[in-house]
Amino acid sequence: MCLCLGRLPGNWRRRTRLQPSGLGLRPPEWCEIRPDPPLDPALQFLDPGEHAAITLALSVNADRLLIDEQAGRAEAERRHLLVTGTLGVLAEAHRAGLLDFEVALAQLRQTNFYMSADLVNCVRRRLSLGGDS
Repeated sequence: MCLCLGRLPGNWRRRTRLQPSGLGLRPPEWCEIRPDPPLDPALQFLDPGEHAAITLALSVNADRLLIDEQAGRAEAERRHLLVTGTLGVLAEAHRAGLLDFEVALAQLRQTNFYMSADLVNCVRRRLSLGGDS
């Protein structure tokens, strides 16, 4: 099961003042949308999205947290959460035969998503060695 916070990516909802349900959108059956959890004052240094994601993951004892931002990842790991990032998800999908990592990486580079060359090379090495990413 995938748990998602009750918000659309980025600032889209704030800009349009629309909710997903108002657009006729429904999540897939395997995805449960939850409201933002109560605020944790110790996480105020994080972006609201990372703050809410970590709090939700802790509250439901999540198996893994998808988070890319470095400060959020470090805090999640400090709280003993297993984390993965976007490139880790793409690597797992590649291993499962669902996509070609290099094609997906090229498409991701066409967006404003930042990824360091060191991280990309690390994931490529792990994929070529058959290890975890």
